Amino acid sequence: MAAWDLSVIVEDLGADAPPITISVTSDLHIGGVILKLVEKMQIKRDWSDHALWWEQKQRWLLRTAWTLEKCEVHADARLVFMPQHKPLKLGLPNGLTLKLRACFSNPVFQTVMGICRLLNIRRPEELSLLRPVEEKKKKKDKDLSEDIYDLTEVPLSSVSRPCLYNGMPAHFADSDKLEAVYKMLSVTQPLPAPEVIAKQYRPASVVDKAHINGRWLDSSRCLMQQGIKENDRIWLRFKFFSFYDIDPKYDVVRVTQLYEQARWAVLLEDIDCTEEEMMLFGALQYHISKVSQSEPQMLCSSAALDDLETALQSLEVKMEGESSSASELLKTMTAPELNDYLKIFRPKRLTLKGYKQYWFKFQDTSISYFKSKEESIGEPIQQINLKGCEVAPDVNVAAQKFLIKLLIPAPEGMNEVYLRCENEQQYAQWMAACRLASKGKSLADSTFQSEIDSIRSFLAMQKTNGSQGHADASDESINPHSLVSPRYHKKYKPKQLTPRILDAYQNVAQLSLTDALMRFLQIWQALPDFGLSYVVVRFKGSRKDEVLGIAPNRLIRIDLAVGDVIKTWRYNNMKQWNVNWDIKQVAIEFEGNVNIAFSCLTADCKIVHEFIGGYIFMSTRSREKSEVLNEELFHKLTGGHEAL
Repeated sequence: MAAWDLSVIVEDLGADAPPITISVTSDLHIGGVILKLVEKMQIKRDWSDHALWWEQKQRWLLRTAWTLEKCEVHADARLVFMPQHKPLKLGLPNGLTLKLRACFSNPVFQTVMGICRLLNIRRPEELSLLRPVEEKKKKKDKDLSEDIYDLTEVPLSSVSRPCLYNGMPAHFADSDKLEAVYKMLSVTQPLPAPEVIAKQYRPASVVDKAHINGRWLDSSRCLMQQGIKENDRIWLRFKFFSFYDIDPKYDVVRVTQLYEQARWAVLLEDIDCTEEEMMLFGALQYHISKVSQSEPQMLCSSAALDDLETALQSLEVKMEGESSSASELLKTMTAPELNDYLKIFRPKRLTLKGYKQYWFKFQDTSISYFKSKEESIGEPIQQINLKGCEVAPDVNVAAQKFLIKLLIPAPEGMNEVYLRCENEQQYAQWMAACRLASKGKSLADSTFQSEIDSIRSFLAMQKTNGSQGHADASDESINPHSLVSPRYHKKYKPKQLTPRILDAYQNVAQLSLTDALMRFLQIWQALPDFGLSYVVVRFKGSRKDEVLGIAPNRLIRIDLAVGDVIKTWRYNNMKQWNVNWDIKQVAIEFEGNVNIAFSCLTADCKIVHEFIGGYIFMSTRSREKSEVLNEELFHKLTGGHEAL
């Protein structure tokens, strides 16, 4: 075979160094090319992390056994010989920036797994990388150089669970400096100054919120293919809001970073909440910052005990699985009943003015109502099936207002219904029942009681204790503007906010640090808009732009003009979804011959495809399946045409 010259640029020799030319034949494999190259350079060092990057084709030549002919490399190919792992500036949810080595040659999904392994964050499939929002450069801010914590020397291990030493991964225990960095990852950050909150970018509308989702990197392509260069800045964030198996004992960093992301979402009004909820979030932040300064965070746990615990848990799962069929039968025979007088209001119906009282009956996943208890033997006035509906609380404990807002799917959109409860007790039961029914579960479900308890504890936290007990806390300097979003900075003076936050604080002051963090996350997850990622789309046949909200279990169509939910589609009713990559259109088919199609305006349709496929992947995880992540399934569901 005829020999020909191939010139290769070696990144390590510097930008001005001439390319190195080697003589090759078309049947030489990639490994042989690298060998010739290294021999010609005569530089003694470890080249094992280096590989060839083909610039015109924007891809790595990682299959060393393939020949140049099979890779279709000819003499005009611009090849660069460079390391596969390079430093990146990684912005974390808590606002810190780390410099670490990340893999530029594997799909981003694996790069994130490597980063999470290094930082000791379990369940890396829930996180991803996105391009940061560009900050406007001001001339005044020249002297503000930010701290970057360097982790580039830390070796990336291939072990899925790093061995812990003193409660932290062994690779952080090598030096005091690294130990300090781990502490910053696993301890919540001090409260931000009000100026810092005010300076941050705040989305003013749903469209603004939609733009951030155009910045996610593609999980199935590598960093190099997406134009990310060495030392570029990139953000690590939780992308899929379905948090599996959170265990505060192992997940110190994961819980802390999740709390930071949730806290900033609340402070920057990324997610809407009521004034009462904001005061409670404020009180929890105040408590967490107070406790985390005094409580040492490093958790020590004995490995043997942990193994025993895991073994017991998996045994429990197996036993549950075996006895479930018999217990299911028993449950359906002895399902609890829920009947009571409630008031109902339907804003869209002109006939029903205001709230009217009826006798309500809850059965399976439906609510029926009758004129009175005596008439409940006959036909109901109406039966409403709650499966697939949206349930939102509208509660003000101080004013004794306990409303349940239901959005019920109908052929032409969503029908709105409000149920008014008399007291907390009644509200907790009916709210829990509605939440379960919306997921297709009946009152016989084992989680019914725990759902009631969590609603009750949430209501208890919103109760105010009058003025007693403020003395101990008000001596300290509490700056309420560090605890609530800027909207309340404008609305109230600090001296008006302080007593309200301290009132809420009375209810959480006894919580330990871990419990307070978990409670914050629990209340955040209970917000009606929790877990929604927005994209501006144009539905097929429609003339105007609308917003698609992608949630862990459903898709929501939102009218841009009014901001109302027009329609909800659940993933568990989805039969299939396709993407037409040429015209960039996503088409989805649901049960009952429901077909929708839309093109994406603020994000690539690959991002939407990855969100939907990703959430379906998240729902397949279970304890019975092994701890190993089914990466192949993730790529099948999210990869698009390149993956096939």
